[in-house]
Amino acid sequence: MTTTIDWPSYIAQMSLLLDLQLPPDRQAELAIELSRIAEIAAPLMAYPLDDRQEVGGVWKL
Repeated sequence: MTTTIDWPSYIAQMSLLLDLQLPPDRQAELAIELSRIAEIAAPLMAYPLDDRQEVGGVWKL
């Protein structure tokens, strides 16, 4: 399953949620970087895991 993310919309929504004032040129550069990161992560995300794969432990203080 491949998911395509609309990075400009994501950035606009997160900017509102986090109350960040990003100029349009910074938003465009951030969208490019997020696209690159997603491309790098794609092989790892596509790695098949067993349905019964044990999850990592949760540490609480």
